[in-house]
Amino acid sequence: MGSQTNIHEVHFLLMTLCNNYNLVTTIVRPQVDSYDVTVGENLGEMELVKIEKQKYWVHDDWYCKYITVKTPSGDYVEFPCFHWLVDDKEVVLRDGKALLPKDDKTRLVKQHRHKELESRRKTYRWREWQPGIPMSIDANTHKELPRDIQFDSEKGVDFILNYSKAIENLCVNQFMHMFQSSWNDFADFERIFVRIKNTISEYVMQHWKEDFMFGYQYLNGCNPVMIQKCTKLPEKFPVTHDMVADCLEREMTLEEEIEAGNIYIADYELMEDISPNSTDPCTLQYLAAPICLLYNNSQSKILPLAIQLGQTPGKENPIFLPSDDQYDWMLAKIWVRSSDFHIHQTVTHLLRTHLVSEVFGVAMFRQLPAVHPAYKLLLPHIRFTIAINTKAREQLICEFGIFDKANGTGGGGHVEMIQKAMRSLTFRSLCFPDAIKARGVDSPEDLPYYYYRDDGNRVWDVTKSFVWDVVCIYYDSDDTVQKDEEIQAFVKDVSSFGMQDLDCCGFPKSLKTREELTEYLTVIIFTASAHHAAVNFGQYDWCSWIPNSPPTMRKPPPKQKGVVDVKFIIQSLPDRGRSCWHLGAVWALSQFQENELFLGMYPDEHFIEKPVKEAMELFRKRLAEVSSVIKVRNEGKKLPYYYFSPDRIPNSVAV
Repeated sequence: MGSQTNIHEVHFLLMTLCNNYNLVTTIVRPQVDSYDVTVGENLGEMELVKIEKQKYWVHDDWYCKYITVKTPSGDYVEFPCFHWLVDDKEVVLRDGKALLPKDDKTRLVKQHRHKELESRRKTYRWREWQPGIPMSIDANTHKELPRDIQFDSEKGVDFILNYSKAIENLCVNQFMHMFQSSWNDFADFERIFVRIKNTISEYVMQHWKEDFMFGYQYLNGCNPVMIQKCTKLPEKFPVTHDMVADCLEREMTLEEEIEAGNIYIADYELMEDISPNSTDPCTLQYLAAPICLLYNNSQSKILPLAIQLGQTPGKENPIFLPSDDQYDWMLAKIWVRSSDFHIHQTVTHLLRTHLVSEVFGVAMFRQLPAVHPAYKLLLPHIRFTIAINTKAREQLICEFGIFDKANGTGGGGHVEMIQKAMRSLTFRSLCFPDAIKARGVDSPEDLPYYYYRDDGNRVWDVTKSFVWDVVCIYYDSDDTVQKDEEIQAFVKDVSSFGMQDLDCCGFPKSLKTREELTEYLTVIIFTASAHHAAVNFGQYDWCSWIPNSPPTMRKPPPKQKGVVDVKFIIQSLPDRGRSCWHLGAVWALSQFQENELFLGMYPDEHFIEKPVKEAMELFRKRLAEVSSVIKVRNEGKKLPYYYFSPDRIPNSVAV
């Protein structure tokens, strides 16, 4: 070990008979080791530490957590690393203090900062996976990703393996190849359902036909983002008072109910003209773009009033009503639930959490050095996101991928949906309180049982307060934000490259105040953690009972009333094979990762400053209070809502 212009070289000659040792200086996998190196000369004030690894075996990657240096005066200086040392790679480290560009005083550290970003931009490159959707990382497979952002074990995120295991664990593997084979009746679906039940999924199975269950899911189901206040009936949906008079409870006309704020609507217009899955010539599959009118009754229950299964009114697009024949009304609701499933999977979940989080992640690696406080703050919330998305493009949503097996939008329809949904993907729509208000559902008095809104607001507020505390530690004024060229480059990279400079998106290209920076960072953290949890981990609860969330439909929407019977409905629902693939998918997607890190858990100490650690501790305390409030509210409920409970919110999009 020697000195050279204050760069202290630490040479670890890793000669070992074990293939995949991990360095943690402190060093990991399959075991943790620490190495002590003593220097007999005074090296002066240290600015950088360099680690070099020499390659001896084919697979001899080491993972270095940190280096701690004890100075002659007895002080300890921590140099965080958290990098894989691959092949003959060298890593140059700065001490753990978070610094803005303005805080770097010497030519050496300024040069290091510049070189780090220069290297990262060559490694983390943008690529357009499909036209008109958010940009992704330039990698075809998980193995092509930088080692630092790969999963520890690729086997753990192999979609084909995980789905097959789920199908086996659910004991439905005997049905998974029975494509084109219909179930006999609704009870027959229980043959693939009885293996693993839980409180919610079982309740859904028992009550899915009831209107209150249909309406409740708009508030607290898997996709609670579709309901919005109806201030005027659209011309394309000509519902009259006479059609629904028997369902109204307040002795008011439909128009008066609308004016009183009691009518809501869910419009699946985005589904119009989406190409249905045609990858299996033996099975025709169908999609619909329904509109559903909803009523907030005197008990504050949301109930369906009317359903139209297409966007264009007419004789062959009747308006279905609760007063219709039971099977007409049942099938109309099933069609809405199927369309809701497609919107949820592709837009609410894939686009608005997975793909958006990847944009933030790639831009972060390209524009923020490891010493930047925003990098240290965001890194835990980007963990494995790029890896899971790359694996999805490799196996799940690619041509002939798993998505094609069971989903009615497979074979390219899901890409068309994302392209259309980009028109409404604005930055403001990612700000949780703004999104709630934009749909006119922000009043607890109007919708007292909208737990998605209430819990989401709690987590948003606590997260934003934490981010504000951290921002104020490093930015003493708005001027400091404006002069931080790295944070400005990060924001611009997201807008101009990640979101392809689409004017409709409204992503900021610069930030002017500490408040704007706080909101921006809160959006990133909340989207990757809380909102992904809210729309992902309830999939088995709400979608495992196939008739409640059909992933595809095998008959076209009915064009008239009075022709539907139970046999027609069963033939419309997914066959045995597609049902099993669907069940395996929603089960696998609803599981937490092994050794999951939940919101507020930061075991890797990227920050060393006491004020930030105090802010983190306060963050955890407030999150625990939110979890406690949610737990108390859920006690005794047949349908508990816990998806926003912080103790169930992973830090990042990793499944």
